[in-house]
Amino acid sequence: MDAEQLREYGHKMVDFIADYYKTIENYPVLSQVEPGYLRNLLPDSAPNQPDSFQHVLDDIQTKILPGVTHWQSPNYFAYYPSNSSVAGFVGEMLSAGLNIVGFSWITSPAATELEMIVLDWLGKMLKLPEDFLSAGQGGGVIQGTASEAVLVVLLAARDKILRGVGKGALEKLVVYASDQTHSALQKACQIAGIYPENFKVLKANASTNYGLSPELLSETISKDLAHGLIPFFLCANVGTTSSTAVDPLLALGKIAKSNGMWFHVDAAYAGSACVCPEFRHYIDGVEEADSFNMNAHKWFLTNFDCSALWIKDRSALVQALSTNPEFLKNKASQANLVVDYKDWQIPLGRRFRSLKLWMVLRLYGLENLQCYIRNHIKLAKHFENLVAEDPRFEVVTPRLFSLICFRLLPPPNNERYCNELNHELLDAVNSTGKVFISHTVLSDKYILRFAIGAPLTEEKHVNAAWEVLQDKATALLGESLR
Repeated sequence: MDAEQLREYGHKMVDFIADYYKTIENYPVLSQVEPGYLRNLLPDSAPNQPDSFQHVLDDIQTKILPGVTHWQSPNYFAYYPSNSSVAGFVGEMLSAGLNIVGFSWITSPAATELEMIVLDWLGKMLKLPEDFLSAGQGGGVIQGTASEAVLVVLLAARDKILRGVGKGALEKLVVYASDQTHSALQKACQIAGIYPENFKVLKANASTNYGLSPELLSETISKDLAHGLIPFFLCANVGTTSSTAVDPLLALGKIAKSNGMWFHVDAAYAGSACVCPEFRHYIDGVEEADSFNMNAHKWFLTNFDCSALWIKDRSALVQALSTNPEFLKNKASQANLVVDYKDWQIPLGRRFRSLKLWMVLRLYGLENLQCYIRNHIKLAKHFENLVAEDPRFEVVTPRLFSLICFRLLPPPNNERYCNELNHELLDAVNSTGKVFISHTVLSDKYILRFAIGAPLTEEKHVNAAWEVLQDKATALLGESLR
């Protein structure tokens, strides 16, 4: 690492990225390339001799960027946001510069201790119960994604129950969640060895705004107990992927507790909104949970990856995931004086991710972060009103945060054609390159999703996206009447 070369290349790269953000609206939001496009543009093998940095930058501009879908574009409204910010960026830059591998406290004490501190800060911003803070038996840890978070707590819950009932009971363990729960839980069950038939996916519908029914859960658990099964894990959602549905945490938590189950709350997207007092009620009942997760990299201005997981009993994670080979032994760890985050996660190595979250919290502060969330929700209300004012469209589910689920209504007496019509509308809109939206299916209806959360999005971008939707809808409805 040559300091002067770093200075030269670093300045050029920062300029390149800054220019990219200045011109980001010039790119089609959704990449328009065909599969395999890059194979024809790059050599078959790596160069024997070094290339110039400028040549590499030129290739990024002409060959890589055409194959990029621009998640930071103000016209990006698909899936959920993946926020970037100046604070997050410089924190990521510093992490890359220091390049530590902080698996144990001793490998970089600041990495472990800063992570504990910033997750306590964030936990207090969310008004989480003190049981989730590091001063007690619990604490927070940064995972890569919510998928990793649900996996590690599932493993902790599995091992905890098996210590009581015996390892031979694995085939009897049952996991519960609504059918709106992220597919990450299914994958976690596959990895954890949960029998596929014991992953109970409970149907949610419009009558509960796609939240999980406590009555249905109780009924299902009773049947499983009667068949000799062992209910041990419940995953609830605050802001589902399809429609931002919110499960009734308090009622579900009491059911979980009465049955000796681990209760996990996945608030990957909507957890960020709960730093605002007016949205905090969506996580009422979190005091019943054993673990709680939100992605700071979705809607909290922290560059990917940064998934915050809090747990009430950290010993459950450590017992499930700890290894202690001779080459990692040290005085601080052996004396139980410190936290070693290697025992809270799947891999051994880990990056200094707390730096970027620390930068975000310090450089923006709680009030600015709250304003940021509120602005996106205000824009979402505006888009919801635009949809409601056009009789050709309908809003399908109640808007809770900054996602609007809507669809184009079919011509009279042609409901069956509606799903096909909306699929065609999605493709027509995305193929323009001006906007990128995504879809879901709710109660067999093909629904369009408009998720506002990109840092650069303003009201003019929302209006422009709505014009594209209206224009394409007009064209499609005209064709359907011919």
